[in-house]
Amino acid sequence: MKILAIESSCDETSAAVVEGREVLSNIIATQIAEHKIYGGVVPEIASRRHTEAISAVCDEALDSAGITYNDIDAIAVTFAPGLIGALLVGVNFAKGLALSLGVPLIPVHHLRSHIAANYIAHKELKPPFLCLLVSGGNTVIAEVTDYTTFKILGGTKDDAAGECFDKTARCMGLSYPGGVTLDKIATKSDFNKYPLPYPKSNGEYDFSFSGLKTAVINTIHNAHQKNEEIDVPVLAATVRERVCDMLIDNTFKAAENLGYTKIAVAGGVSANSELRKRMAEECEKRGLELYYPPLSLCGDNAAMVGAQAIFEFENGNTAGQDLNATATLPIDYR
Repeated sequence: MKILAIESSCDETSAAVVEGREVLSNIIATQIAEHKIYGGVVPEIASRRHTEAISAVCDEALDSAGITYNDIDAIAVTFAPGLIGALLVGVNFAKGLALSLGVPLIPVHHLRSHIAANYIAHKELKPPFLCLLVSGGNTVIAEVTDYTTFKILGGTKDDAAGECFDKTARCMGLSYPGGVTLDKIATKSDFNKYPLPYPKSNGEYDFSFSGLKTAVINTIHNAHQKNEEIDVPVLAATVRERVCDMLIDNTFKAAENLGYTKIAVAGGVSANSELRKRMAEECEKRGLELYYPPLSLCGDNAAMVGAQAIFEFENGNTAGQDLNATATLPIDYR
């Protein structure tokens, strides 16, 4: 079954042709250069650029796969969660394609797609397993009990981990995308020099990153008021280590309490070098299996949408022309 998948939840316009867990093409048109001017994604600009790019991106995905629209068996599209204007571009384009081609339309949840990036990279991976989903907009620990069945164990009560990275990086004067830049320039952490807090939340597996973000911002502002220099590489490393502390502690607490021996990491922040290194070390120490996507599949892309779409289709999850985009929706929606 060949699926043309479309992703437009934020600032990447992507289309891919996927057959099972095999990726025949994966085209991504990025908007980073334009949003870099503003230090972050501007939703209105993102929506307009998706509108301009989506048709050509789909054509290129088909050309790269060596097929035509007539060879497509279904259309898959990210419908939630994300920037509502950006999502609407992809959803409406996908609806038109499905209608004109007379093929099924498969709605795919963005976070489920990120998990499915691991299915592409690791053909042997099957549920059940525990997954840490961590990105600029979401931070969730979930049980993946089946390909389309999920249980949320914990999540952020305020900011996402990726948002904490991005906002603190911006305050340090680092260029967009902040989390990526922070990871690249970080050297060695120093909690004596920058005693950053470890915010707690009431839920056993929940997170809170707002207080950490505020502490970093206040540290920088106080230094500027005293005409003191901030050691940006050290502060960046200290922020990175603290965020990873929180992510790792809760993930392995959940794995131990619930008896999981397989752990996956997914989402944009799964590309963070410190997180990947420490997760690998911890899993090796505990004798657990660890899965994470290659760097090329950590960010938003349509290949992961197509990989999840086949399971949604097999579970009877298709949509009609009344499909609408949804800005917020938990991964365990029914």
